[in-house]
Amino acid sequence: MEHKKLIQRHVWEHHIEEAEYLRSTQENKSIYARRKETIERVFADAKEKHGMRWTTLRGLKKLSMQAMLTFAAMNLKKMANWTWKSPEMA
Repeated sequence: MEHKKLIQRHVWEHHIEEAEYLRSTQENKSIYARRKETIERVFADAKEKHGMRWTTLRGLKKLSMQAMLTFAAMNLKKMANWTWKSPEMA
């Protein structure tokens, strides 16, 4: 009886390898370094300023609704700040 070694790869393994390669390029490293100033800041503001640290709601549906409303409000605030002109610019 002949013994053979079987190597199993996930069907998306090629895509995972491609993502790892792209993540290690210099351009993407610089983009990822700015993540803490943009994406992570949004979640920190949601926790500190918009009550996302704790919740009194129970259930996935209610929590999802709270999160969507919170981030919708944050987006509206961001759009309002973009459209309003500061006194120096007026």
